[in-house]
This record gives sequence, C-alpha cells and structure tokens, in this order.
Amino acid sequence: MSRTRYARCGDSRIAYELRGSRLWRRPWLVLIQGMGFDRHGWEPVLRKLGRHFRLVLMDNRGSGRSSLPPGSFSVADMAGDVLAVLDSAGIRRAHLMGVSLGGMVAQELAVDHPERVGDLILVSTTPGWPFAYPMPAASAALIATTGRLTREAAAHRHAENALSARTVLDRPEVADRLVAVQQLSPADPRALAAQAAAGARYTGRLRQTRIQARTLVLHGSADTVVDPGNARLLADRIPDAQLVIFPGLGHLLFWEEPD
Repeated sequence: MSRTRYARCGDSRIAYELRGSRLWRRPWLVLIQGMGFDRHGWEPVLRKLGRHFRLVLMDNRGSGRSSLPPGSFSVADMAGDVLAVLDSAGIRRAHLMGVSLGGMVAQELAVDHPERVGDLILVSTTPGWPFAYPMPAASAALIATTGRLTREAAAHRHAENALSARTVLDRPEVADRLVAVQQLSPADPRALAAQAAAGARYTGRLRQTRIQARTLVLHGSADTVVDPGNARLLADRIPDAQLVIFPGLGHLLFWEEPD
C-alpha cells in the first residue's frame, strides 16, 4: 500500500501517491480525475496501467484528501497543482492522462509547460470555450433537477448518466460501484460547485494548436456528459493527434470497458 503524500500550491494542499519503485525503468504516468472523483476513480484500470507505468495518483483540489482553498479557482490553478505534485515527487517529466475536467487540466499543462509533459492522453473532454460543443441536453437537465433529489438519488442518477444507456440496462452493478467509490470520500458540495465553475469557465480558445506532446484523444460515442464532437475538435487542433472513438460507450468509458 502506497502512502499519501502532500504537495503545496499556494493555499492548497494537494494529496497524491506514487505507485511503482523508482528503481523501475518504466515511465511515470500522472492520472488526473474529473469533477467529484478523487484518485479512487481510476480503480478499474490501475492494475493494468501499473504493468506499464509508474503511477502518480492525485486528488484534485477539493477532492479526497486535498484541501479546498477559499474562493473560486480555475483550470490553470489546477494545472499548477499538477506541477506542484511533480515537483514534490521529484519528477522532471511525465505522461499525462486526464478525464473530463482532468482532461482540461492536462491540456493546460501541455500548452504552458511542454517540457514537463511526455505523451498526452485526453479522455472524454473538451477544448473549452468559445470553440466547443456545449453540454448535451440530458446532462444539463439532470444538473437543473439535482437540487430536488435526495443525495442518494442524485448520486445514482449522475452515475448512470456517466455511463452508456446500454451499460446501465445490462450491467447496473457498474453504476452501483461508481456510487460506492464516491461514497468512500463524499465530495463537499462547495468543492463540486467550484470544480464545476472552473470547467464551465475554461476557455481553451485555439491554444491546443500549440501542444507539442504526442497526443491520444479517447471518447465514447454514447457520452451524454461531454459531446463526442469535442473529441474531433481536439484531434483536429492538436498536431498529429490520434483519435479513437469507442462505439456505444459513455463518459466514464474506462469503467464500462477497462480493457
């Protein structure tokens, strides 16, 4: 069991852990989660990823054991948290994989600090305003009604919305596992609001054209949280990016089909 470490970034204390011996010759891979999840949100893929990489698992500010700073914050602030973790761990350069909000953070880091980023993997994410597809209507409607639901009902509705309708119908236990993982360290509503606001305000403009890292863009065709059209926008903007669309999978595609 790896221990929790902490990095400082301004007013924030960012929790992270390292998996894999420094004696290994495998490259480092930083995993950056999306809104409302801490590092446990990578559970389905950790074992197999660990066969190929030394892993850096971090809790975004406000999630897990990381602190929630006062006031609002931006995606750029969250990218600064990743840099602080790399510095604290003594890692000069690492591959990045970010999902959803974490994918925005990874883009920001790759644009502004190319010397710290090896390969870049962007999962179920968006290039940000003003040149992006908006949130699908199903998710916008769910967010609008969340305040009228009990916490338990809201957790299940959002878990199901993060998966494809096929998975919810054929394998409802996947949604149950998602809810159970989130209940390990329930998110502070203030943190959820701050993370949601950071993602909503993210303005990528066309800065992705400056990304130098070899990039892989992954998206599920049945994503109802982030419009799959955003994956094509990213792949078109990032030089030589590779795009893979997984038919019939939803937002958290690595929970549906970890392999």
